[in-house]
Amino acid sequence: MKKETLIATTLLLATAALLGYLWLTPSGLKPAPEIRLTTLQGEPLTLAALQGRPVLVTFWATTCPGCIKEMPHLVELYRELAPRGLEIIAIAMAYDPQEQVRTMVAQKQLPYPVAIDSDGSAAQAFGGVSLTPSSFLIDPQGRIVQYKLGEMDMPAVHNRIIAMLGGSGA
Repeated sequence: MKKETLIATTLLLATAALLGYLWLTPSGLKPAPEIRLTTLQGEPLTLAALQGRPVLVTFWATTCPGCIKEMPHLVELYRELAPRGLEIIAIAMAYDPQEQVRTMVAQKQLPYPVAIDSDGSAAQAFGGVSLTPSSFLIDPQGRIVQYKLGEMDMPAVHNRIIAMLGGSGA
């Protein structure tokens, strides 16, 4: 009985390792979905237009304490790395009132594009996002390389983006 359990456990671990390898190798990375949004400034926004650059997509809400806590770090990241090619897209959840979103964007002086997912299609395209913050780091080839539910480890995200940009920090 112990030998069968050992074999089954080994087989399960090998399968899990193979699936993990396939997920993490470039050919196994999940492509970012194509979304179409309009920013608060009325500009059209698609991920396809940003291919060739690292993109950090963050779903947030005005009532989310973790989202609000993360904003200054995202602003700092954007100001440092946008000149080198990073784009940050903030997508407010469908339930957030537009005026409330506009007020917070103005208060926090967010320099990156902000859109409201008014029909929930962007959240659906990213796998049914329902909790915030939910963030997706997309590589220049358009593949999701990192997903984080909750507050991000900003130094780790910074380092990963620097690596995508092909160089050392500022």
